[in-house]
Amino acid sequence: MSVSIRRARADDLDFLVELYHDEDVRPFLATSGAYERDGIAERLARADEEADAAGLMIVELDGDPAGAMAWERRNVRSRIARVGGLAVHPRFRGRRVADEAARLLQRHLIRALGFHRIELEIYGFNERAQRHAERSGFVREGVKRKAYRRHDGWVDGILYALLEEDLDELERAR
Repeated sequence: MSVSIRRARADDLDFLVELYHDEDVRPFLATSGAYERDGIAERLARADEEADAAGLMIVELDGDPAGAMAWERRNVRSRIARVGGLAVHPRFRGRRVADEAARLLQRHLIRALGFHRIELEIYGFNERAQRHAERSGFVREGVKRKAYRRHDGWVDGILYALLEEDLDELERAR
């Protein structure tokens, strides 16, 4: 099994629309995201125009599109990136594809693009994503209590980060 990541291209649009509309994926995505065809197309265009500031990435398993994730620069001076929108198509789940894809993105952001800190926020009800973040090396930093209006109630945001030195330590341990 070979997991890889690459920048999304215009010809990935149909896959991304299918992925983001899957009934097992959609409930866990941020409600503020643009997941309709036009919104995804705009994100692809923005990522092309500002390649050093944002990216929409395709996760591949043995060369086949299996998922997606995104990143954006949050702070230039402090070299902070924020990641999110990780989604693995249900037919590829259970193989730790997301864990390896997250590690590849961490290395890319820190080693290739020079970020010092990667931040991640997960809805409090998404325990599967929290377990994934911790398996991937992210460190839980705190909770934004009742931070987001979701359906008819409030949900917490769980904050995670990975620092350059955390990645160094993870790589030495492997």
